[in-house]
This record gives sequence, structure tokens and C-alpha cells, in this order.
Amino acid sequence: MAKGKPPEPEEILRLARELMAGKKPTQQEVKDRMAVLRQAAARPGTAGAPAGAARKEVSMFPKLLIAFIVSALAFAWQGATPFTIAIAIAAFVIAFVVEGIRVVPQQHAWVVERLGRFHEVLQPGLNVIIPFIDRVAYRHSLKEVPLDVPEQVAITRDNTQLAVDGILYYQVTDPRLASYGTSDYITAITQLAQTTLRAEVGKMELDRVLESRDEINRSVVSVLDQAGRPWGVKVLRYEVKNLTPPESILRAMQQQITAEREKRALIAKSEGEKQQEINLAEGAKQSDILKSEGEKTAAINKAQGEATAVRLLAEATAAAVRTVAEAMNEPGGMNAANLKVAELYVAAFANLAKTGNTLIVPSNLTDVASMVSSAMTVLDRTRAGTAPAAPR
Repeated sequence: MAKGKPPEPEEILRLARELMAGKKPTQQEVKDRMAVLRQAAARPGTAGAPAGAARKEVSMFPKLLIAFIVSALAFAWQGATPFTIAIAIAAFVIAFVVEGIRVVPQQHAWVVERLGRFHEVLQPGLNVIIPFIDRVAYRHSLKEVPLDVPEQVAITRDNTQLAVDGILYYQVTDPRLASYGTSDYITAITQLAQTTLRAEVGKMELDRVLESRDEINRSVVSVLDQAGRPWGVKVLRYEVKNLTPPESILRAMQQQITAEREKRALIAKSEGEKQQEINLAEGAKQSDILKSEGEKTAAINKAQGEATAVRLLAEATAAAVRTVAEAMNEPGGMNAANLKVAELYVAAFANLAKTGNTLIVPSNLTDVASMVSSAMTVLDRTRAGTAPAAPR
């Protein structure tokens, strides 16, 4: 018999036949068989089953058979014959206690059947059941359990194949329904998740599938949660892990991304050139405006300077005229004026002779005295405020 392996029924029957035939096993054989029986009496598990899966409980019969075998071995063991009855009673009492007392771990639920029918769900802590009548039929974990959904091939609305896989998180909410609602709720929700995912992917095109993972997750969770209620299972979340298109689609997508990036680069370059032209035009405009403002200011300043010069010249002329008038009112002023007019008269004719070929000669050129007299008459009238008479 392999170490750590539960005894087969044939091994148990062979051991019973040896005891009934009167064959005395050695002390070492008894110890080996006792170790095997202790391993067989340990809590059974489900090797390879997912976490949280329901587990079947071993019935009372194997425990009683183990107690019977222990009693037989004690009877056959040399030196233990006086204690055979006590050992047998202790073995059966231990079997009944082990069968009747159940300690349920936290976040677990054990389903008890009484005579083959559902009786109750044991809560975490110490519980007592009736041997032979009650038995723990199923054990459930109430923790949130992640379950990997195998990869599958789905076809999108635009006839593109996608390799899709995901992971869902479920929790047993009703141990009774989880035990009797379906034969295997893990397989049920796994298959339903795959079919629902294929249906949701088939409603969308490839581009939308790649950008709508949240929508797909919500749809799958909604369907699984509604379907899992009769099974006592609540699906909390579903996440799509991988969406893998064919190699040809990946290459086409890469080319599309490259073309899109080149398009963005060209647009950005043209926008830069446009902004550059706008900036140059704005600069030229500002330059012309400033230049015209400068010319305007220069013209205003020049006009103001000329006006100031004319005003100052007029003021100087007026001051000179006033000075001359004051001088003429003084003694000898008229004689000086006559002399000045005569000098200007002679100088004017001298300049005409120098600068031109044509001379306008008065009829009385030699009569300088009469000319001076006429000029002085004009001055006298001007000083007196009387305008000269217009010539006829």
C-alpha cells in the first residue's frame, strides 16, 4: 500500500479476512495499518478543485469500519487482549464524537442532510449533529473567489476573429442553492461567461470592442448575476484580460497608427507655418503703425515750430515798427527817416541793376527828394492813423 494513499476496499476486506482466519499480524504491521487508518479518517478534500467549490463529506460507515478494524487489531495484538473491550468501546465512542461534533471555520458554510434531505446550514463555530442520521453533505467557502475563464475565439460584427479571455469573481451567497441548484456551479458560470462574452463581442465592430471593455464587462456581469441567483452564486466582477486580433489585423492597425501620427505631424507643421506668417504680418503692421505715428508726430512738431517761428517773427517785426515809430517821434527822427528812405531807394535801384536785364525807371529818376517826400508822407499818414488815398 502506498504511503499517504487511502486504503482501498479490497485492502480493508483482506485485513478483515486475516483477522477472522486467526492470523496474528506483527507489531510493526499493526502500527503501519493504524497509520493508514488515521489518514483515511482525516477530513477528505477535493484535490485540484477550485477554491470555494463544494466538497462532499464522507459518511459514517467508513468511521465505524475503522473503529471495527481497530478493535480487531487490538484483539489480535499480543498483550492487548485484556483491554480489547475497552479499546473497542473507545474506538466507537471516538467515531461517534468525531461524527457528531463539527467545527466550521470562519467564512465557511456546511450543508447538513438528515436521512438524505436538506436539514440545515452549519454556521462558523462549534456545531453538533446526530451521527447516522445527519451528515455534512457539502462544504462551501463564502469568500470572494477569482475564477479564470479559458481563452476562446469570438467573431466581431465586421467578421474579425478575436482571441478573448477573462477572469470573473464570484461568491457563494446561498449554500443551499449552491448545493442543490446545479450539479457544478463553477462549470455553469464559466460556460455562461464564455457564451455571453461571445454574444457581446459579436454585437460590436473591432474598433468598438477594443475601446469598450467596461461596457462588455458590465454586460457579462449583468447576465451572470441574473443567471447565478438560482444557483446561490453572485458574480461580483468580470474583467477582460486579453483581446488578441490576428497577426494581419495587428499589422494593419500598426500601419493605421503610423499614418495617423504622420498626419498629426503634417498638421502641426502647417499650423506652425501659418502662425509664423500671422506673426510676421502682425509685426509688419505694428511697424507701419509705429512709423506713421512717428511721421505724424514729426509733422506736428514741425508745424508747431514753424507757427512759433512766424509768431516770433511777427512779434519781432511789430516790436521793430514800434521802435521806429517811437524814434520818429523824438527830435530829429523825421530827418533820420528821410535819410533812411533815401538810402533804401538808392540801394534798391542798385540791386535791380545787378540782378536783372530789365529796369523800371521812374520818370523823375533824378528827383530823389520828391520820392523821399512821398515816402515820408505815407509814413506820416500811417503814424497819424490815416490811410493813404487810392490813386485815381
